[in-house]
Amino acid sequence: MLKIKNLFVSLDKKTLLYGINARIEKNKICRIYGKNGCGKTTLVNTIAGSSTYNIDSGQIIFNNEDITKMDATERALKGIFLGAQNVPEIPGLTVMNFLKHSLMAHVKYETKKELLMGDFLTRLTKAREQLNIPESWLTRYINVGFSGGERKKLMLLRLILTQPKLAILDEPDSGADAVVQKQIIDTIKSMPKTTFIIISHQDSFVKKLNISKTYILDSGKITIKK
Repeated sequence: MLKIKNLFVSLDKKTLLYGINARIEKNKICRIYGKNGCGKTTLVNTIAGSSTYNIDSGQIIFNNEDITKMDATERALKGIFLGAQNVPEIPGLTVMNFLKHSLMAHVKYETKKELLMGDFLTRLTKAREQLNIPESWLTRYINVGFSGGERKKLMLLRLILTQPKLAILDEPDSGADAVVQKQIIDTIKSMPKTTFIIISHQDSFVKKLNISKTYILDSGKITIKK
């Protein structure tokens, strides 16, 4: 599903990742672990196509295609989902409009057809009920006034709707209570056709998932693979 080959990444001419090599198998769950500042978030944001970081050398291969020079939008349409740790508030953009345009873009890219509004509403209702999200959320602005747990549930709603090939979740358990953590775990288990990369510091959380491989980072390098 994903191959990272000798990846060097920098920010403002300071190298943050040093020769990262990794292989993520299709339909598996991989964990990335390490102390704060070791490069975990830099790595997953680089995989997702963040323009903040510079890829100085190396390759990112996704589904046998070199995506190293693709931007974040194209990578997202190809099936890479990033559940970021800190998602900004977006005043003026409702949850309904955000989800509608996101799903319509994915469907058109994958099928070359327009998504009918009725089909969107059916899928949205099913996903919303799965997560016990009230209909009143749809008119709220993205993350404005949302608690930490509500932001995680909104991320899960996007995840269920778009059904990505690869989902990268950066500390999904952080700021989530036991109920939301269980929803995160249940959602991951309900998507066997999606490959997951999970960043988490909580062993108690990841033990409830079938982790196939763990990469441990230290100072921008992978020090242990198990």
